[in-house]
Amino acid sequence: MSPIGMNPYGMYGAMSMNMAFGSGVGQTGSAGGSGTVVNPGESTKVMAGKTSSPAECQTCKQRKYQDGSDENVSFKSPTHISPNSAGAAVRAHEGEHVSNAYSKAAKDGGKVMQASVAIHTAVCPECGRTYVSGGTTTTRIKYSNEDNPYVKNMKKADSGLLAGMNLDVRG
Repeated sequence: MSPIGMNPYGMYGAMSMNMAFGSGVGQTGSAGGSGTVVNPGESTKVMAGKTSSPAECQTCKQRKYQDGSDENVSFKSPTHISPNSAGAAVRAHEGEHVSNAYSKAAKDGGKVMQASVAIHTAVCPECGRTYVSGGTTTTRIKYSNEDNPYVKNMKKADSGLLAGMNLDVRG
């Protein structure tokens, strides 16, 4: 997956960015339960309409996660995370993107206007287990650009409207 919606020219210098992260690398499943436990501690019961149990699922065993953004964060190469740990790992990874947004805003004189993280889930087609399939971080950073003629004109127009609004005259 790759960053989507990068907009360095947003409203009044705002920047909006989505970073997506998730599984999808090397997902191969076995057709039919082999009877071999590859995910210890998981249920050995095969759900209706599924080809294997969570304990025997090759797809869950081989699922890998990889970041597709251009930021310096974890999971740049495909990495296996156990289904039980995936939620915490994905949340921590998306937190790195949020932290990077605050660092970038502080470094470049901007202000983080919005930062949100969405955690995505999916159902394994082989065993029916619900797992964390990835996450998306959306951040919006506002940069003030005092040299921009549009910003200067907007401030001049606003000053004309706001002048005298908080004047308390007693007679």
